[in-house]
Amino acid sequence: MRVVLSTYGSRGDVEPMAGVAVALRALGAEARVCAPPDEEFAERLAGLGVELVPVGPSVRAQMAGGPPSASGLAERAAALAAAQFEAVAAAAEDADAVVATGLFPAAAGASSAAEKLGLPYAFAAFFPSLLPSPHFPPFARPGQNLPAGETDNRVLNDLDARFLNEVFGTGLNAHRARVGMPPVTDVRDHVVTGRPWLAADPVLGPWPEPADLDVVQTGAWLLPDERPLPAGLEEFLAAGEPPVYVGFGSMPLHGSGDASQVAVDAVRAQGRRVLVARGWAGLAPADGADDCFVVGEANHRALFRRVAAVVHHGGAGTTTMAALAGAPQVIVPQMVDQPYWARRVAELGIGAAHDGPVPTRASLSAALATALADRTRVRAAEVAAMIRTDGAEVAAGLLLDLVAEREAPLGSG
Repeated sequence: MRVVLSTYGSRGDVEPMAGVAVALRALGAEARVCAPPDEEFAERLAGLGVELVPVGPSVRAQMAGGPPSASGLAERAAALAAAQFEAVAAAAEDADAVVATGLFPAAAGASSAAEKLGLPYAFAAFFPSLLPSPHFPPFARPGQNLPAGETDNRVLNDLDARFLNEVFGTGLNAHRARVGMPPVTDVRDHVVTGRPWLAADPVLGPWPEPADLDVVQTGAWLLPDERPLPAGLEEFLAAGEPPVYVGFGSMPLHGSGDASQVAVDAVRAQGRRVLVARGWAGLAPADGADDCFVVGEANHRALFRRVAAVVHHGGAGTTTMAALAGAPQVIVPQMVDQPYWARRVAELGIGAAHDGPVPTRASLSAALATALADRTRVRAAEVAAMIRTDGAEVAAGLLLDLVAEREAPLGSG
């Protein structure tokens, strides 16, 4: 059995697909990952023995230019959908199923490729509010202006579907026409389907009922990681009390000023040592004091068990890893799913949600005071014991079932 796993986005979109690829291999199946060509993604997948099919431009290069703008959005989306279609269609010629996630136009291209080849297809969301539901409003998209006074989530999600059709539909359907396929009338339904998968932990990101979709919640797609921590980091950890980790992953933090020094000062104000992850923002405090250590790539599963708290942007993967480690969190949300995860961390009592995307020394120190409180640490340990770690394996099993159902003779069972 062969599966194509399609995504376009940051590391938080690629790493879960790698987790499913590894889980599929354990079941005797093969997987290819269609993903951006960024060097770190290629190295990560190569180290796992997972085939990468590069598609589209570098995500890191695009993020360096600042948050996506509405200008030229339809043209960029059309190009991305076409590129993903071509990559997935070529990669899936000998495949048995396609799974898609990541940026919406890319998922639309992957869905169309699966349709063209007649393959089973599943869409995966990494956070509940990506899926249309009466319980959530849609997240903010560039160029979209939802009515400020509207509170009915069904109305807001209908407006979101109309926006997706207006911005993405023309380009997608133009490409479908070029390859001999009929147009789609509802882009969101075409991508999400009536039975999407929710690759989020049921405790951290539960799917609420009643709902309009038949959602299959697998749990988060975690990648096993046995890599040792770098020697210098081990020495720093052993040299004193557990530090506070600060890292913003793939977020460039435009408009945040010297985010490194702000974070270091806020942590020091709480009497703690600080561990700064460079990330795509290139965080690196200037003073070089011995209570601060800067780290590049590291095994979060191992590292987060040894820190006092985790300050981060609120990506699904980092939130889940910190929760699994029992580390209290401070989320400084920047975009898309991050406000959702910030709210959930606060609701669960396992950390604090920073108010807005740009922290100051005072605001971040106040949030850290909540995260470092004894009650938060105790609650974080309680929740850690509830987090599931088998989501990728569940998804791999579902894929085997999906293919088996397609191949079963009519009338069997």
